Amino acid sequence: MNKSLLFPRLSLYILLWKTVTMSTEQLLSVDYEVYGRVQGVFFRKYTQSEGKKLGLVGWVKNTSAGTVEGQLQGPATKVRQMQEWLKTTGSPQSRIIKADFSNEKEIENVEFKDFKVVH
Repeated sequence: MNKSLLFPRLSLYILLWKTVTMSTEQLLSVDYEVYGRVQGVFFRKYTQSEGKKLGLVGWVKNTSAGTVEGQLQGPATKVRQMQEWLKTTGSPQSRIIKADFSNEKEIENVEFKDFKVVH
Protein backbone atom coordinates (compact mmCIF):
# COMPACT_ATOMS: atom_id res chain seq x y z
CA MET A 1 0.00 0.00 0.00
CA ASN A 2 1.17 3.52 -0.77
CA LYS A 3 2.49 5.16 2.44
CA SER A 4 1.01 8.53 1.47
CA LEU A 5 -2.45 6.96 1.64
CA LEU A 6 -1.87 5.14 4.92
CA PHE A 7 -1.72 8.12 7.27
CA PRO A 8 -4.75 10.02 5.95
CA ARG A 9 -6.72 6.79 6.05
CA LEU A 10 -5.53 6.08 9.61
CA SER A 11 -6.55 9.60 10.64
CA LEU A 12 -9.98 9.05 9.15
CA TYR A 13 -10.38 5.78 11.08
CA ILE A 14 -9.34 7.45 14.33
CA LEU A 15 -11.80 10.30 13.74
CA LEU A 16 -14.60 7.84 13.02
CA TRP A 17 -13.72 5.77 16.10
CA LYS A 18 -13.81 8.89 18.31
CA THR A 19 -17.17 9.92 16.86
CA VAL A 20 -18.67 6.49 17.45
CA THR A 21 -17.30 6.13 20.98
CA MET A 22 -18.29 9.66 22.01
CA SER A 23 -21.83 9.23 20.74
CA THR A 24 -22.29 6.01 22.72
CA GLU A 25 -21.44 7.60 26.07
CA GLN A 26 -24.37 7.41 28.47
CA LEU A 27 -26.43 10.59 28.81
CA LEU A 28 -27.36 11.75 32.31
CA SER A 29 -29.86 14.18 33.72
CA VAL A 30 -29.37 15.57 37.22
CA ASP A 31 -30.98 18.33 39.29
CA TYR A 32 -28.82 20.55 41.49
CA GLU A 33 -29.08 23.19 44.20
CA VAL A 34 -26.12 25.28 45.32
CA TYR A 35 -25.96 26.96 48.74
CA GLY A 36 -23.82 29.84 49.98
CA ARG A 37 -23.14 33.27 48.54
CA VAL A 38 -24.47 32.44 45.10
CA GLN A 39 -26.85 35.29 44.31
CA GLY A 40 -25.73 38.73 43.17
CA VAL A 41 -22.31 37.34 42.14
CA PHE A 42 -23.04 36.34 38.52
CA PHE A 43 -23.31 32.68 39.53
CA ARG A 44 -26.05 31.94 36.98
CA LYS A 45 -24.09 33.58 34.15
CA TYR A 46 -20.94 31.62 34.98
CA THR A 47 -22.94 28.40 35.36
CA GLN A 48 -24.49 28.90 31.94
CA SER A 49 -21.08 29.64 30.42
CA GLU A 50 -19.42 26.59 32.01
CA GLY A 51 -22.31 24.33 31.00
CA LYS A 52 -22.11 25.49 27.40
CA LYS A 53 -18.32 25.11 27.40
CA LEU A 54 -18.75 21.48 28.46
CA GLY A 55 -21.43 20.87 25.83
CA LEU A 56 -24.24 20.44 28.36
CA VAL A 57 -27.83 21.60 28.17
CA GLY A 58 -30.23 22.57 30.93
CA TRP A 59 -31.14 25.56 32.99
CA VAL A 60 -30.21 27.60 36.08
CA LYS A 61 -32.20 30.03 38.25
CA ASN A 62 -32.18 31.85 41.58
CA THR A 63 -34.58 30.67 44.27
CA SER A 64 -36.45 32.70 46.87
CA ALA A 65 -34.41 30.84 49.53
CA GLY A 66 -31.17 32.47 48.29
CA THR A 67 -29.86 29.38 46.54
CA VAL A 68 -29.33 28.60 42.86
CA GLU A 69 -30.98 25.56 41.32
CA GLY A 70 -31.22 23.91 37.95
CA GLN A 71 -30.84 20.85 35.83
CA LEU A 72 -27.94 19.47 33.79
CA GLN A 73 -28.16 17.06 30.87
CA GLY A 74 -25.45 15.60 28.69
CA PRO A 75 -22.67 12.99 28.52
CA ALA A 76 -21.93 11.43 31.91
CA THR A 77 -18.27 12.55 32.06
CA LYS A 78 -19.24 16.16 31.30
CA VAL A 79 -22.07 16.11 33.84
CA ARG A 80 -19.56 14.88 36.47
CA GLN A 81 -17.16 17.71 35.55
CA MET A 82 -19.98 20.24 35.93
CA GLN A 83 -21.02 18.79 39.28
CA GLU A 84 -17.46 19.24 40.54
CA TRP A 85 -17.43 22.82 39.20
CA LEU A 86 -20.71 23.57 41.01
CA LYS A 87 -19.31 22.14 44.28
CA THR A 88 -15.92 23.83 44.20
CA THR A 89 -15.62 26.72 41.74
CA GLY A 90 -18.68 28.74 40.77
CA SER A 91 -18.28 32.40 39.90
CA PRO A 92 -15.23 34.35 41.11
CA GLN A 93 -17.16 36.22 43.83
CA SER A 94 -19.28 33.27 44.98
CA ARG A 95 -18.69 31.38 48.22
CA ILE A 96 -20.09 27.88 47.91
CA ILE A 97 -21.11 26.11 51.11
CA LYS A 98 -22.47 22.98 49.45
CA ALA A 99 -24.09 21.63 46.31
CA ASP A 100 -26.81 18.99 46.43
CA PHE A 101 -27.62 16.74 43.50
CA SER A 102 -30.83 14.76 43.09
CA ASN A 103 -33.01 12.92 40.59
CA GLU A 104 -30.01 11.58 38.68
CA LYS A 105 -31.11 9.34 35.85
CA GLU A 106 -29.92 7.93 32.56
CA ILE A 107 -31.74 9.41 29.57
CA GLU A 108 -32.00 8.44 25.92
CA ASN A 109 -31.97 12.03 24.59
CA VAL A 110 -31.47 15.48 26.05
CA GLU A 111 -34.68 17.45 26.63
CA PHE A 112 -33.26 20.95 26.06
CA LYS A 113 -31.68 22.71 23.07
CA ASP A 114 -29.17 24.76 25.07
CA PHE A 115 -28.28 26.01 28.55
CA LYS A 116 -30.56 28.83 29.73
CA VAL A 117 -30.75 31.24 32.62
CA VAL A 118 -34.37 31.11 33.82
CA HIS A 119 -35.92 34.07 35.63
